[in-house]
Amino acid sequence: MKKLLIYTVSLFITANLLVAQPEKEINAKMRHVTVFPDRAQIVHEADISLAAGKTILKLSGLPSYIDPQGIQVKGAGDFTILSINFSVNYLQNLDDSPEIKLLRSQLEALQMKVEDENAAISLLKEKEAFLVANRAILVKETSFSVEQLKNVMELYTSNMDQVITTTLQKNRLIKDYKEQIEAIEQQLSDKLRNMRRPSGEIFITVSADRQTNGKLNISYITMGAGWYPSYDIRVTDITNPVTIYYKANVHQNTGVPWENVTLSFSNATPSRSGNIPTLSPWFIDYYQPPIFYHPALYGARGASPMSEMIANQEEEIPMFRRADPIPVEKQVGQTTVTFDVSIPYTIQSDGKEQAIEIQRLTTPADYKYVAVPKLSESAYLSANIVDWAQLSLQSGEASLYFDNAFIGETNLEVNQLKDTLTVSLGLDNSILVKREKRKDFTTQRVIGSNKTETYSFLLTVRNNKSSAIKISLQDQIPISSNSGITVEAVELSGGRHNAATGFVTWDLDLNPSETKQIILSYSVRYPRDRTIILE
Repeated sequence: MKKLLIYTVSLFITANLLVAQPEKEINAKMRHVTVFPDRAQIVHEADISLAAGKTILKLSGLPSYIDPQGIQVKGAGDFTILSINFSVNYLQNLDDSPEIKLLRSQLEALQMKVEDENAAISLLKEKEAFLVANRAILVKETSFSVEQLKNVMELYTSNMDQVITTTLQKNRLIKDYKEQIEAIEQQLSDKLRNMRRPSGEIFITVSADRQTNGKLNISYITMGAGWYPSYDIRVTDITNPVTIYYKANVHQNTGVPWENVTLSFSNATPSRSGNIPTLSPWFIDYYQPPIFYHPALYGARGASPMSEMIANQEEEIPMFRRADPIPVEKQVGQTTVTFDVSIPYTIQSDGKEQAIEIQRLTTPADYKYVAVPKLSESAYLSANIVDWAQLSLQSGEASLYFDNAFIGETNLEVNQLKDTLTVSLGLDNSILVKREKRKDFTTQRVIGSNKTETYSFLLTVRNNKSSAIKISLQDQIPISSNSGITVEAVELSGGRHNAATGFVTWDLDLNPSETKQIILSYSVRYPRDRTIILE
């Protein structure tokens, strides 16, 4: 029996020695981050030293929102990677950011000041009590002369005045310190509420036949980060090309700061499925009218039980030389474009946006003014860029600068099938546009059972600039959607009429101080007993 017990214990110990594997914490430096529109891929590198046998390498202090299936580990050395696992440590929080540490330091300094002032006030109160007690003794003393008593009272008064004044000053200081403490505590609470989160951990099991050294490259994809494009579009004058400053607005709130890392910005969207969509059978049936619930089944506010359930579940620029662009390498793949920034950056985990210039483009443009006098008595300058698809642009907001002055904002829309990209550069007050109704040529006639209304307009354009311009003037005539209504273009002054849209366009060349006038007239015939709104 005793031998059996010894054998069982020995077997148990041997089994534990075989199962138990040494766990080793590794320090893997964050080297590179590839930012996608709605997430980021982070790459760490580590030098490792391994003993013979199996070892579990642990990398901690990572974001908790990591996709386990997106973890990749590559090794260089005489060892084999056996397995990779990811877990979330809810007992260990991520390290505080520099901003949190600064707030804590400021809070501690203010609290120490309050303690110092309270200690000084305690001493002043002791001094006040001492003066009051001695005053009572001196008042009872009858051997003092009038002059001595006067001197004693002056000494008492001056000391009490100093005590009271100093105490009042220190209480005011304490009040000011406490207001600052309250503000910092509120800010700290808000920061911690948004940033405090558990720590992610990656466990890498490796095996080596003998003691060896090597390197690990660890990459993973995490949520809480992204970027979007924006632009500065600059034009000095309409004789020079357009300069486009392409910027990446990056933000991250992963819980871990990106310190001194190289960045890449990709327009790929890993969140979207890469599989070809497949059609499902399309079944049709007779239309069934909607079911109306009885009022008694509705909630207090008239909402249906289903809607209540859903509701409960929701909750002016100086003329300085501009800085040189940051070295960025653009990689154009089969389906994506990636911009590699060569200068390291630090992006704190605070959710704040940071703009990084990733491309600076100078491209020829055909400048033309566009005016729609029916809607606005202003002329808008546009830059038409050909072969824009080669620029690898994305849709986004753009700030406009003309002649080194900010003139407004626009949207750069590249999701189009046209060969020419048109960029609006804002209005130009040096070009006057006017649309007036020609009352003498606007008439109504009734012939038989039909009524004919004729409308005529005078369009005037004047160029007050010192240079010649091209301008596209746009207007329209109505389109009939009924066989009983006939629309006819009476006079278009050489304009191009698109019958499908009703738009009329005139392309004009205007010299400096030149004025041109266009006549637009059209008629509409319809049954006299019907009404049409034409104005």
